[in-house]
Amino acid sequence: MQVLWTLGISAESVSRERAQKSDDWDSENEMDDVPFFDVQLPYELAINIFQYLDRKDLGRCAQVSKTWKVIAEDEVLWYRLCQQEGHLSESSISDYSCWKLMLQECRAKEHMLRTNWKNRKGAVSELEHIPDAVLCDVHSHDGVVIAGYTSGDVRVWDTRTWDYIAPFLESEYEEDEPGMQPYVSFVRINSSLAVAAYEDGFLNIWDLRTGKYPIHRFEHDARIQALALSQEGATVATASAFDVIMLCPNEEGYWQIAAEFEVQKLVDYLEIVPDTGRYPVAIATAGDLVYLLKAEDSARTLHYVYGQPTTCLDVSANQVAFGVKSLGWVYEGNKILVYSLEAERCLSKLGNALGDFTCVNLRDSPPNLLVSGNMDRRVRIHDLRTDKIALSLSAHQLGVSAVQMDDWKIVSGGEEGLVSVWDYRMNQKLWEVHSRHPVRHISFNSHSLITANVPYERVVRSAELDNFTTHRRHRGLIHAYEFAVDQLAFQSPLPICRSSSDAMAGYNYDLALAFPYDSV
Repeated sequence: MQVLWTLGISAESVSRERAQKSDDWDSENEMDDVPFFDVQLPYELAINIFQYLDRKDLGRCAQVSKTWKVIAEDEVLWYRLCQQEGHLSESSISDYSCWKLMLQECRAKEHMLRTNWKNRKGAVSELEHIPDAVLCDVHSHDGVVIAGYTSGDVRVWDTRTWDYIAPFLESEYEEDEPGMQPYVSFVRINSSLAVAAYEDGFLNIWDLRTGKYPIHRFEHDARIQALALSQEGATVATASAFDVIMLCPNEEGYWQIAAEFEVQKLVDYLEIVPDTGRYPVAIATAGDLVYLLKAEDSARTLHYVYGQPTTCLDVSANQVAFGVKSLGWVYEGNKILVYSLEAERCLSKLGNALGDFTCVNLRDSPPNLLVSGNMDRRVRIHDLRTDKIALSLSAHQLGVSAVQMDDWKIVSGGEEGLVSVWDYRMNQKLWEVHSRHPVRHISFNSHSLITANVPYERVVRSAELDNFTTHRRHRGLIHAYEFAVDQLAFQSPLPICRSSSDAMAGYNYDLALAFPYDSV
């Protein structure tokens, strides 16, 4: 409101102006000059002044006079407020006729989703497993989930449509050799592409918009140690032996090697930097070396301290964060280092933990914050402005294996199979769920959550047992939670628990359990 009072305002001038002006303002198109107390301003200038106000101040201004009410309810102002608060960010101003009402509906929906998260209201489903196969790797993007199995199968689910009949992505292996396909080592997915790396060094790339058959197939001479896919673009990076390769389609759509780098050690972690423009940029860690890989340049060492290997990695558009294990004559404790990609220098040294940092999330964290998980079973929020720990939570029974945060909550996964949801502003655990295998993947947005429990072993044991029992004990799980529906999430019968009437004798128990077997 200070913007308005700087115009020489007084209560007496307000009364005088309102008495002089008639109240027959029928629409904003009929207004040429707007009474701003003892001055007259054009309507466009009045809009420019009102754009600095928030929704509370606009509500107060709407009570001053009919003229001000017309200005305070202008669609341009409420459209800007929607954009500033992150609602309907991809919409244009012509998409809706009343942006004030749309902002109210968006805020009500946001409140409902937050309440459902806190009270664990929603629906939960187990994504159907593949018989006689063990889950190897899981990844997701915007509600679309991809999974790779020991059978060589790659499967995709779209949880946004709540349709869990997942298609298989076909490979080019011979169909007359069932069960002979190599294990799937890594899978990645974005809005248009799906990528899978196999144990024999092959790489398949699918276009999700065109079909289930690969659009490109690449062969490495050795096993692929790391795989990365750009978040939105069409860049794939792989690390095999001592080589890192970037693949991109050319102008005609044919995939080709955009860049190839040679490193000194085997790569442990690999990530592609988002929003780099024409030339892709990747970050690779190999033992105690951290490389900056630019497509138009040779491999450059971003960080190197002898005897201090990296233990985790994450990147954002401008920064990279990685855990460092401290070894040597003087023990300083394990840390997380944050580097500027533009300046190529260290910005922050965070933490001083006894355990190794096993996971870090920089890309999805709020500005100036970073969340990490450690083998000491604690989840930490780091403040990048002060290089201090803002919050430390004793979260799990074993080491933390996956973590993500937003502006009010943390979701963490542990080696013991526990998924925990925290309201970190209140330093309070909201709820938790447990499965048998370590949590290897967590991804959530405002209304959904994807979790994956991937077993250590990739050998199917006791194949003669019931498929469901064997699956739950040894083969891994993928859960999809949807909080936009108003029902108890953990009282929703899971599809995998329902026995069909045409099942074989001995398998039909007519079960519709409210809880998985491990929770009974």
